[in-house]
Amino acid sequence: MMSPYEIKKQICEVGHKIYDKGFVAANDGNISVKVNDNEYYCTPTGVSKGALTPDMIIKVDGQGKKLEGTLNPSSEIKMHMRVYQKRPDVGAVVHAHPPVATAFTVANVPLDQYILPEAVLTIGTIPTCEYGTPSTMEIPDSLDPYLQNHDAFLLKNHGALTVGNTLTKAFFLMEEVEFNAKICKFARELGGVDEIPCEQLEKLMELRKKMNIPGRHPGCKRCSNLGTDKCRCKDNGAHHHEEGHVCTCGKDDAPKGDDLVAEITRRVLAALGR
Repeated sequence: MMSPYEIKKQICEVGHKIYDKGFVAANDGNISVKVNDNEYYCTPTGVSKGALTPDMIIKVDGQGKKLEGTLNPSSEIKMHMRVYQKRPDVGAVVHAHPPVATAFTVANVPLDQYILPEAVLTIGTIPTCEYGTPSTMEIPDSLDPYLQNHDAFLLKNHGALTVGNTLTKAFFLMEEVEFNAKICKFARELGGVDEIPCEQLEKLMELRKKMNIPGRHPGCKRCSNLGTDKCRCKDNGAHHHEEGHVCTCGKDDAPKGDDLVAEITRRVLAALGR
């Protein structure tokens, strides 16, 4: 188990990283780590994440009220507390404003396409939560519909939120969100986004289950073959909206890719320390 100082130092290190990567500017963003069911360390308000030192980190209770520290918690600690209340498995939360991912929310473009196998395994799709006024309960409330099935969230006109069982995992997910957004943006500029075929997504989603990652492939509702003679489902896709449907359709020329999926899984598990 990490000591209080080690936890504070790790929070500072992650704060420096998200600042250096340009995921936050000025005093933006906040980070928290769960100690137990009623104690959490978090970053203070009014301090740049690039200038954090361990003595600045404060401790709050399950309602976000300060228990220790000379500085004060951010008013946005409310959304962190909502995550911890709804997701007992979460050990850390990172909120930042990664520019490209945030731009998707400002442009009202969903970042919900499956384009990278690694991202499917680590993130899945990234829901965009309804706009909420900062510092109010509107933002925590906007997370509620998605908390059980996702670990990464876009906040409309606000930024992104990622969660994990460890702070390292939550930070890596924030990196993945921005990287995925960049790839999607570049692909759009080059002519369009070609999603991973549904039959390959099903294999990846089965691996997500084995890795105990929430979320699942929603079916082939966006598949270009849906309702055509190329659809591989028995009733030509009429049942795709049924709960628990396992999609078996995809492009006729879709590669099998079993070896590729296995290799990607091995690398992702190694990166996550599993």
